[in-house]
Amino acid sequence: MDVTGVGAIVTGGGSGLGAETAHRLAGAGAKVTVLDLNGEAAEAVAKEVGGLGLACDVGEAESAAAAVAQASQAHGPCRVLVNCAGIAPAKRIVGREGPMDLAAFEQVIRVNLIGSFNMLRLAAAEMTAAEPLNEDGERGVIVSTSSVAAWEGQVGQAAYAASKAGIVGLNAPAARELGRFGVRVLAIAPGLIGTPLLLNMPQEVQDDLAQQPVFPKRFGTPAEFAGLVLHIVENAMLNMEVFRLDGGIRMT
Repeated sequence: MDVTGVGAIVTGGGSGLGAETAHRLAGAGAKVTVLDLNGEAAEAVAKEVGGLGLACDVGEAESAAAAVAQASQAHGPCRVLVNCAGIAPAKRIVGREGPMDLAAFEQVIRVNLIGSFNMLRLAAAEMTAAEPLNEDGERGVIVSTSSVAAWEGQVGQAAYAASKAGIVGLNAPAARELGRFGVRVLAIAPGLIGTPLLLNMPQEVQDDLAQQPVFPKRFGTPAEFAGLVLHIVENAMLNMEVFRLDGGIRMT
């Protein structure tokens, strides 16, 4: 898909992977709506990319529907959705104070998995009703963010790993259902990406983690994530796949 002039929505776009993806899509000519729970952060990034910034709770039906409607009014129907919104609190199933609070598990699932599905269903409804963009009959592309934790979750990542595994499980049935409408559905599973969460760790911890990928021996970058997103959108033969972006890391 040529993104020039088409409407794109990036969730979690106020920082990190989402912000970099918003910049990359806008640089390629897309009209980008930046969604984030932090409305000020969304507006700041949107100002940088010449787009629309909106506060949005992706896990809440009415909030997401209102944001998608505003994006459509400003930029036309959504043609590209990139789900980057997510949280990753660490908590053991059984800790010193007893079993994990069920509400804490539910919150991670609500944001990471339900939020991604919520945005997918709303964007897909617009895409399937829109006119095809090219001779293939392509109408839209949806890219969600999973994680290598979907397969190799660490201690303390039960909720996070489960939410990201859910995105992997959602990918194939969504792609199969929406393919007949010319909508492609994919996911990216990043490994260790150089976001503030990692870069604020003690240097010795960073050095140890950076040795775990097979090659290159470093953290990935938000720019590499955003570059893969753009390539997925532009390459029509990519569909129903979960791409590991991890330098060959296999977490122990």
